[in-house]
Amino acid sequence: MRLHNSYTNTLEEFKPIEENKVKMYVCGPTVYDYAHLGHARCYITWDVLYRYLKFRGYDVTYCRNVTDVDDKILKKAEKENKTPQEVSQYWYKQFANSMEALNTLKPDIEPFATKTLGEMISIVKELMSKGYAYQAGNDVYFRVKKFKNYGYLSKQPIDQLESGARIEVGDMKEDPLDFALWKSDEKFGYNSPWGIGRPGWHIECSAMSRKYLGKTIDIHAGGADLIFPHHENEIAQSECANGCKFVNYWMHNGFVTINKEKMSKSLGNFLTVDDLLKNYDSNTIRLFILTNHYRMPVEFSDEALSSAQAGAKRLVNAKQTPINEELDITSTEDYKKFVEAMDDDLNTSKALAVLFDLATRANKDEKDAYTILYKLGSVLGFTFEKSGLSDEELRKAVETVSKALDKTFSSIDEILEYRKEARAQKNWDIADKIRISLDNIGIVLKDTKDGTKIEAK
Repeated sequence: MRLHNSYTNTLEEFKPIEENKVKMYVCGPTVYDYAHLGHARCYITWDVLYRYLKFRGYDVTYCRNVTDVDDKILKKAEKENKTPQEVSQYWYKQFANSMEALNTLKPDIEPFATKTLGEMISIVKELMSKGYAYQAGNDVYFRVKKFKNYGYLSKQPIDQLESGARIEVGDMKEDPLDFALWKSDEKFGYNSPWGIGRPGWHIECSAMSRKYLGKTIDIHAGGADLIFPHHENEIAQSECANGCKFVNYWMHNGFVTINKEKMSKSLGNFLTVDDLLKNYDSNTIRLFILTNHYRMPVEFSDEALSSAQAGAKRLVNAKQTPINEELDITSTEDYKKFVEAMDDDLNTSKALAVLFDLATRANKDEKDAYTILYKLGSVLGFTFEKSGLSDEELRKAVETVSKALDKTFSSIDEILEYRKEARAQKNWDIADKIRISLDNIGIVLKDTKDGTKIEAK
């Protein structure tokens, strides 16, 4: 299995520290607002890596933190006259609900920053005792120039970084490049040896990964926007405190863009996961993301989502047969092609081609094709339950039938009731018009003993 290591900028054979065990850390959310499509891309990508490593037989410990102390949280707390805890707890629940709706697996460990303050303070003290950090007023800063490899991950020479650095008003730093390990905060702070304050953002991940995974870990992943300064600073403080290599494989997913601009809350061009799920199911969003290689940028458009929706339906609507639990899929050519694709730095686009081929063969009643499709599709996080229609599809259905019958309906339930009455009165013309108009927009009516069911083709 080869993975692209952002640190060396090369494809490398993956060899875990301990045979068959993988320690994996992913930078989690700062909980102060809704998760957006950019977050979906990040966490679906690393969900797939987590699932695939387990599928390949590794014993994986997946740790993803929650940043629940941050300037953005404090700003929202002040604005809404709430405590930071109330803000972070509320938005964490929203994030967790969004991740569940996207069918991402929960991490094995999900530590909160505010519950790991003791470990952060310990690392800061270690850095100070070794001369890598210093106190300035009630703040503590890291001496960037004492770490000779600073800038290696982001491929930015120290002289280039220096030219863009500056000291903010109120800073008492020795050098503009130095970054905060601990910040004074009398209003929302916590007790520390340096007065009441709170941790700098970067120290949080160093403390949580060390506490739960150890001083050296196999994989550290996150969005490409975290490479600098967050991950660069994590490396510096972790390696100086621990006296050893911090991470063996750094992995980063590309941005989601709209009109070639990175999707972000600061630019105001983001789409929330909740809003997307009103029109598209989780399989569609996952397929949209996995069609592209994880390191490449993804351009959002309604056309791209509609195309992904059609592809997701093709997989889910493949002819289903009972799963053959006894089938050893590792002996099949499909498994070999799937693994070959995924072992090549998670080439999900090629892996999806294997799934679409299996769907075609399942529809031709090829023995065990659906079983293999189900098992390999589950590795990529797809669900194969027939999903209900989206709000947009239901709206379109109501509009289409209303037009076909020249009669105004307010809901799909009203249409089904109207059709039921027409059938009871043997008015087959009305019943057929409803069925045909829905069929023309890819919606199927199925009459069962439990009533009429409606689903996508």
